[in-house]
Amino acid sequence: MLDLTINQENLEKNIQKAKDNNIIIPTFEMMRHPERIPEKIKEKLTELGVWDVDPLNLFRITWKNEPKEKGGQFGGPNFIELPKALTGVDARIICMVGKYFPTGCHKVGASFGCLVPRLVTGQFDASTEKAVWPSTGNYCRGGAFNSKLLAVDSIAILPEGMSKERFDWLKTIAGEVIATPGTESNVKEIFDKVHELRATRDDIMIFNQFEEFGNYLWHYNVTGPAIEEAFQSMGEGLNFAGVTLTSGSAGTLASGDYLKTVYPKSKLAVGEALQCPTILDNGFGAHRLEGIGDKHIPWIHNVKTTDMGIAIDDNDSMALLRLFNEAEGKKYLIETVGLKPEDVDNLALMGISGISNMLMAIKFAKYYELTGNDVVATVLTDSVEMYGSRIQELHEEEGAYNPTQAAVDYNRRLLGQKTDNLIELTYAERKRVHNLKYYTWVEQQGKTYEEINQLWYDQAGTFEAVAKQAGEVDRLINEFNEKTGLLKDLE
Repeated sequence: MLDLTINQENLEKNIQKAKDNNIIIPTFEMMRHPERIPEKIKEKLTELGVWDVDPLNLFRITWKNEPKEKGGQFGGPNFIELPKALTGVDARIICMVGKYFPTGCHKVGASFGCLVPRLVTGQFDASTEKAVWPSTGNYCRGGAFNSKLLAVDSIAILPEGMSKERFDWLKTIAGEVIATPGTESNVKEIFDKVHELRATRDDIMIFNQFEEFGNYLWHYNVTGPAIEEAFQSMGEGLNFAGVTLTSGSAGTLASGDYLKTVYPKSKLAVGEALQCPTILDNGFGAHRLEGIGDKHIPWIHNVKTTDMGIAIDDNDSMALLRLFNEAEGKKYLIETVGLKPEDVDNLALMGISGISNMLMAIKFAKYYELTGNDVVATVLTDSVEMYGSRIQELHEEEGAYNPTQAAVDYNRRLLGQKTDNLIELTYAERKRVHNLKYYTWVEQQGKTYEEINQLWYDQAGTFEAVAKQAGEVDRLINEFNEKTGLLKDLE
């Protein structure tokens, strides 16, 4: 469970700092139901861009932002449905769109879930401590952004091989940016840097997304209900078959846990890169699916509720990044495949991990022989805006994209997806995957034998208990806002 013990001295300092910087903190309830945000705040948002560094943009941490760069309000959850001509399956595949969050990625929500409980309890001292955000990409972007909005100093850590766009933006937001060796799967190198910081600095607090249950809490209570609402908006008589999500920090997987409480027969499929098949066969390796750090199982991954592991070839995702965004690729999809121009435009809403999530949904639908009555949901963590440099690199490495390559990629990378490189997880297989946590978290990160066993044997006291804490956190947020007096001043 999240520790919500109050440190009164630090809390008073945090309240004063929030007051000095005009910071009002939204509740989880408001992020789930933004229509409940005070009208005065909604009015002020009409003057703000989504990425503006303004504390009021904390209220835009929701799946329900109006898809506008500036001045947007709120509506239903942002999602698209992929056409059958693209997926090649009868099942209806819906994708939650992360682009319309501040920073262009839903990780701004996960980092909120980690930082704010520590802030409103006083466990984090905003006047003296720096928030450290170890990440394989978007999480440290979200953490740095939230830190800036909450008047907190931040340190972003991510692998040096991540996209240029991430580094360029972070340099304008984070107080300090640290690049660690390697790329997406080099998580241990990130942890090594965290160990170094802990040993040499006493002015920091680490918010490690792979073990922070605030990450799980946010996705369970905000992302899960948003997917439920998107599904319900599709009409009556449909079957919610499940959700397919690449592992990453495992926070988003909490949405699958929530959905199982609403749709008990639904399944949760968890993906990874074929080049680093940790779930599939205890494997390791480097890969190009940015934001998906592997070679380990995150502490907050509730393996006991995971039904399937699916490995996606990063060559497929990178090829489709070009098909969906190069001029010749888009032309092929419209003129030869017959997609509507608006459907092709929507493909730019997929970043590299989003493409992988889509491919998982296709393999999932084929494996379970789903029909047009079945719905599979997935998440587009970010959009192509984070990967323009990657497309340029592929152009330089492979040459100009052409109609022949577009035809090959469409037929091989999309329609040619098979039910290989996946595994249905029996009880024994789930236990095997869970046991992999030992090597990272007990041997390297200081967790205990008792703690790792509790994650497996005591679901009610761990994952289920965390899921129920949103109400208590909201109570603390409301008390915090009441003490600053800023919300009352708006009335």
